[in-house]
Amino acid sequence: MKPHPLARSRSRRTARRAPSLPALLGVLLMIGAAPWLACASRVAGPITDCEPEGNARPICGFTNPEDMVALPGDQAILIGEYGRSAEDHSGGLVVFTLEDEQRRVVFEGGDSTAEPEAGWGDPTCTSPPTRAFNSHGIDLVRRDDGRWQLLVVQHGGREAIEFFELQGEGTRWQVEWRGCVRAPEDASLNEVVALPDGRFYTTRMASRRGALELERGLPTEPTGHAFVWSAEEGYRKIEGTDGIMPNGIASSPDGRILYMNASGEGSLRKVEVASGRELGRAAVPMPDNVTWSPDGRLLVASLGGLDPSQFEACQTMEKGACPIPFQIIAVDPDTMTPLGPVYQSDGSPMGAGTVGLQVGNELFIGSFQGDRILRVTLDPG
Repeated sequence: MKPHPLARSRSRRTARRAPSLPALLGVLLMIGAAPWLACASRVAGPITDCEPEGNARPICGFTNPEDMVALPGDQAILIGEYGRSAEDHSGGLVVFTLEDEQRRVVFEGGDSTAEPEAGWGDPTCTSPPTRAFNSHGIDLVRRDDGRWQLLVVQHGGREAIEFFELQGEGTRWQVEWRGCVRAPEDASLNEVVALPDGRFYTTRMASRRGALELERGLPTEPTGHAFVWSAEEGYRKIEGTDGIMPNGIASSPDGRILYMNASGEGSLRKVEVASGRELGRAAVPMPDNVTWSPDGRLLVASLGGLDPSQFEACQTMEKGACPIPFQIIAVDPDTMTPLGPVYQSDGSPMGAGTVGLQVGNELFIGSFQGDRILRVTLDPG
């Protein structure tokens, strides 16, 4: 397997916060629709201390750091914070520098007066995000014109893909809003893959009614699929991607192959974009976001289990970390063979991992609910 270039590095709701994967599955558990999801954890409630455990060190002071990407030079990462609600304006984009572990907010909704720029999204989407901004899936790519483009799935004020330009170097970075593309009608988006030519891939996890669709139990029919968007054609469904709760996605360097998690089916699919032909499938329990490792493996965040008490504790906690067990599982993208976990947590010092991003010999992990990220030193062997 060839190393994946930085330009393809991956890590992923309306004004009312649309449900994340754990929220959707939590509904199922609370109505007894999926007892097979429950598993034991030695952590009963939110984790409020910020102490390391083994090779994992929590870094506190974040607000639901759901997704992240490495920045050029590997001296910093950019983290999308989902925020607590659309009303408290706590969602934003954060640069985290690796050497001094400083966290700096580089974008919050309502703080931009920028005008849209031609070639950055849909020309009919003309205004920056409002104060209700929050970020879900994010992705970074170097455009064909040499500029760095950051795409953000966001649900506050509008359901849209926001286009930003990343500017700077080393540890000094800023982002400027450049445009947007509104989501398809009745689509709650989840993750995004940016392509150098201005196109992108994104997943429709469910309709904007979200968890209301699941009140009758675990879906047995697809709730969504993946789209490709271009300025010439708008949104087009990618055949072969219908699935139950589509979630994280990544693409091959040339954009021909899409890797898509179907969370409700426990699988990671490999699909040829042009034909919709499925080229392979890996079994991964409750997969969330997927990223590329430096050596060319796919790293998939996999929730190890949810039970009603854990889910309720996560939804109602005012501080600390969610205790839901998880793994970051490596998958061979050629054979689609799961290679086992590169890290796993029984819930402490942070649970509910939604993304695992490898930078050098370290793994950075975010969460859909909590006040921290994890910094994990990997075994060099």
